[in-house]
Amino acid sequence: MAVPVGRRWEVAAFLSLTVATGLVDAVSYLALGHTFVANMTGNVVFLGFALSPDSGFTIAAPLVALVGFLLGSLIGGRTARALENRVHRWLGFVFVAQALVIAVVALLVGTGVLHRTGGTLYVWILILATCFGSQNATVRRAAPRDMTTTVLTLTLTGLAADGRIGGGKDAKPHRRFGSVLAMFAGAGAGALLLQATTAGVLVLAALAVAIAAAILLFAPAPAETP
Repeated sequence: MAVPVGRRWEVAAFLSLTVATGLVDAVSYLALGHTFVANMTGNVVFLGFALSPDSGFTIAAPLVALVGFLLGSLIGGRTARALENRVHRWLGFVFVAQALVIAVVALLVGTGVLHRTGGTLYVWILILATCFGSQNATVRRAAPRDMTTTVLTLTLTGLAADGRIGGGKDAKPHRRFGSVLAMFAGAGAGALLLQATTAGVLVLAALAVAIAAAILLFAPAPAETP
């Protein structure tokens, strides 16, 4: 599905979403009991680890994340089909909603309503995983093929296999490098800031998603070729 903004603006928006993924997964993995809310491959592996009583992993948190992610993906898919003829409205609605939900979670964490332990831990995981399930469902339909915003396995494979060293014709791997650097920057910043403030990391993630939403809503359309 064509994104109605210029290519550079489009890439900037999806890189901003990738930064948000790194920030939030830093929170979820480091503060919420070794669980990812955006990268489901890790959660499936953790569920396998949890079969061993001595592994130190539990079933509940990654299972809640998977349920939330699937719920968000369902919502994102239905939203895309409902608004597929109004791309601006579709992208704006999804990412503005995601930014607002993450901001609300940050507020609840900052005011002590949500905690790292106890029952509210799972509420926290469920909400964030739902957000990123919706993001994935949306990005899957709108983003360039090599900009997934959450998973870098295929991105890294493409860098090596499709590049000139690997005998391919990908002479401009900038987007793939950008995705890797954006995820690294988000995760690194999240891990460092988490030592001082969990809510602050979530606020930054909400801001990154809001920036992506603003770009997709208001950036100039692609220049028409004569």
